[in-house]
Amino acid sequence: MSEIIPQTLEKIEPVSSALQKKAQSRLDSLTKPLGSLGKLEELAKRYVSIRNNELASIKKISTVVFVADHGVTEEGISAYPSEVTPQMVFNFLNQGAAVNVLANHINAEVTIVDIGVKFNFKDHPDLLHRKISAGTKNFTREPSMTRSQAELAISTGIQIAEESAKNGVDILTTGEMGIGNTTSSSAIYSILGNTPVEAVTGRGTGIDDLTLQKKISVITKAIQLHQPDADDPMDILAKVGGFEIGGIAGLILGAAAKKIPVVADGFISGAGALLAFKMNPTVKDFVFPSHRSSEPGHKIFFDQLGYPPLLDLNMRLGEGTGALLAVNLIESAVKIYNEMATFQSAGVSTQK
Repeated sequence: MSEIIPQTLEKIEPVSSALQKKAQSRLDSLTKPLGSLGKLEELAKRYVSIRNNELASIKKISTVVFVADHGVTEEGISAYPSEVTPQMVFNFLNQGAAVNVLANHINAEVTIVDIGVKFNFKDHPDLLHRKISAGTKNFTREPSMTRSQAELAISTGIQIAEESAKNGVDILTTGEMGIGNTTSSSAIYSILGNTPVEAVTGRGTGIDDLTLQKKISVITKAIQLHQPDADDPMDILAKVGGFEIGGIAGLILGAAAKKIPVVADGFISGAGALLAFKMNPTVKDFVFPSHRSSEPGHKIFFDQLGYPPLLDLNMRLGEGTGALLAVNLIESAVKIYNEMATFQSAGVSTQK
């Protein structure tokens, strides 16, 4: 295994319970009835505890969009052809996608990571060239990738988290794009959630009933063929995963090691998060949920994380859109925590 992975896993520590108590004390001192801001108070407390700084604020937001192709699209399990993956990368770079609009709305930077697209892009200031291969293999016939490629995908995500820390990023959000990636994600949810394939597999980009049944059959066939080890996340990633899913898992691990909170986007980001949870359960302390995807298996992510979604908007776009919407709530909560007057400073009487 790449040395960066075990080294990162060793650096991940639980958040400080003492700091959580201090944060709660400050929240209770603000000019409001106790607990009256509900989940916003929990968000603020979690954020400052993750940052390990009682006065932590949010000044720099970064969303990382991992992009890769999937060989399983050869089986006709998507409403769109694989050519859409590089086309969407150009859309991201031209500021034309939903993720760009929402990121601009909250002044977040967007970094696109080519971790496995079947196209060679020219240099662009918003594009990181981290291609492992030109897409994964068709996992109905052979493993998606080698184990060393799976390790490289996770290592890549860790390295980007470390670079983000050096650049002063306060909070990271996950994003992805890759035709066929709900198929790989559904396989991961089925394995790590110990749940039948048909119970976790949805319509992805909007496939019809016949294609949905084919998708379920393809995933079932791949799991039966490769027998991924449910206790070995690297084996799962290698046999049925995607490069972007591994990148997301690594980003979460690397961010946790650097005490940077991560807001997980939707179904595919949840698959990456589940792999990270399996590698080190403590990373759950550092992950904020965002929205509930319309993909049925997404419930497994929330169950394992231990937190409900902040939003439920019937979204299934990916890209990082739901995570960016959720950052609005987290940023608002942190501003309240830092900027709202206390009873003492405002000269307001406390409760009897």
